[in-house]
Amino acid sequence: MKRQDVKLQYKWKTEDIFSSDEEWEKCYEQAEKTLDFSAYAGKLGDSDVLLSFFKHDDEYSIVLGKLATYAHLKHDEDTSVSKYASYYAKTGSLFAKYSTALAFFEPEMAKLEENYLKSLISDKRFADYDYIIKKIIKRKPHTISEQEERLMGMAGEIFDNFNDTFGMIDNIDLPLPEIEWEGKNIRLTHGVYGIIMHSENREKRREAYEKYYGAYTSLINTITSVYSGNVKKDVYLSKVYKYGSCLERALLEEDVDRSVYDNLLNTVDKNLPSMHRYIADRKKILGYDKLYFYDVNAPLVGGADLKLTYDEAYAYVIKGLAPLGKEYQSLLKRGYDERWIDVEETDGKRNGAYSTFCTGVHPYVLLNYQPTTFDVFTIAHEMGHSLHSYFSSVNQPNAKTFYTIFVAEVASTVNEVLLLKYMLNDAKDENLKKYLLNYYLDTIRATLHRQAMFAEFEYGAHTMSERGEPLTKDNLCKLYSEIGKKYYGEDIEHDYNISCEWARIPHFYRAFYVYKYATGIISAINIANRILTEGDVAVKDYFKFLSGGSSTDPVSLLKLAGVDLTTQQPFDFAMREFDNTLTAFEKLMGI
Repeated sequence: MKRQDVKLQYKWKTEDIFSSDEEWEKCYEQAEKTLDFSAYAGKLGDSDVLLSFFKHDDEYSIVLGKLATYAHLKHDEDTSVSKYASYYAKTGSLFAKYSTALAFFEPEMAKLEENYLKSLISDKRFADYDYIIKKIIKRKPHTISEQEERLMGMAGEIFDNFNDTFGMIDNIDLPLPEIEWEGKNIRLTHGVYGIIMHSENREKRREAYEKYYGAYTSLINTITSVYSGNVKKDVYLSKVYKYGSCLERALLEEDVDRSVYDNLLNTVDKNLPSMHRYIADRKKILGYDKLYFYDVNAPLVGGADLKLTYDEAYAYVIKGLAPLGKEYQSLLKRGYDERWIDVEETDGKRNGAYSTFCTGVHPYVLLNYQPTTFDVFTIAHEMGHSLHSYFSSVNQPNAKTFYTIFVAEVASTVNEVLLLKYMLNDAKDENLKKYLLNYYLDTIRATLHRQAMFAEFEYGAHTMSERGEPLTKDNLCKLYSEIGKKYYGEDIEHDYNISCEWARIPHFYRAFYVYKYATGIISAINIANRILTEGDVAVKDYFKFLSGGSSTDPVSLLKLAGVDLTTQQPFDFAMREFDNTLTAFEKLMGI
């Protein structure tokens, strides 16, 4: 479909950011001219100068956010349009210049007297910036000299090289072969692999699995060297900045208590029998003598797509999210009416789905809607992100609007859980109920169990390196295989290919990132169930969380919604949810 053939109602309204390309270009030219923070350098010990800096930074970052968001949206409407590709590249360049212009800020702030910094927190003039200052105080024991910081800054490009190198291997140099699929010989890309792994054709799944992992194992020595170097870099940085471990450094950067990480791994480990049971059930339902890893995503229930039009699906989502109250539902309706959403799949449009936001304008959502049950959940998911951004922006100043990655998937997943439970209650067709229960099980398995397994692996790899043990392909594959056998149990065949799976995970080049997916779904399951059982009180508490932005640390924000990840309770509840869902699924499937 051509973009010009799409009805206006189904196109996002970029004019709400800039009325025209000409307006964007004028704003960009002005922003480029006025990018200068040098007047503040060396003077942040004067509270008046510091306050002026914060306000100037607020004003500039808001303009920069609008420039970037407009360029992003216009580029994604049709990625083949060179004009918008140029806009996109120019804003990326401007962001880099902006970061360079602010490079003096953190080192200079970290060297200021702690009493001075604490006095700023109690100064009402700095109310918008108190959490930024609190984080700087926490990081003070990990500051280094100005000369050392300069040297570390100069080495930044080198440190990023491991991630860049893996990206080149994974996206360009990986020797992925062709495969016959749906009557055509096509290259086995990452996307095609994912599609085949979710298909019913077992022989094709096996072929794709062997070819896909064959590409990685053919480069296993090279990938091992790159990953080992990345872990050594993490160990080096933790020592330079005086941390006890790589994990301690990663957690402090996002202001998360160590107990959260430990609670996740300990609770998942304790509850693995339910995971083993689900894998055994898969084997029974599929009727296989042996279950392989190319079978873990094979569909167990077919023919359950709702096949709703976009309008029908959106109305269904609004209805399904009724437990969140009329205000939330009216905001969903507003998003539809005011064209926050780009709906149709068109030539050149970026694939997938996302939500994005800039201060001073409503959120935007990209979809490529198809009439499937999965796409109905995608609407709920992306609007969860959008309304999280909306509530934060309405209730917080710019400096506290943007929430951290740690909580980024909570609101979106709350929407999915609430919608799923509504659909289960609403479903008349038993096959649809089976599908939904299986969908929920696989969501928890992929987002909680699998990410916890990844987290355990990278913790193990970093611990080995911190002890001075070399990271070879053999000990990395052995570590991953041992953890995989523990997680998946004895009802699945653990071959050499799957012991090398660590070699294909790009998130491992951002150490201690993956656990946030698991804590996100755990938080969402707890919040959604509290809303369904406690009603208005729980909704009010949840809105406090949605409105919190980055006003305090993410663990404290979740406590506002009734989830305390420093305790065992929310983790145990999520594990029970998986177990209870599995029991209900087994009953319907007659197992």
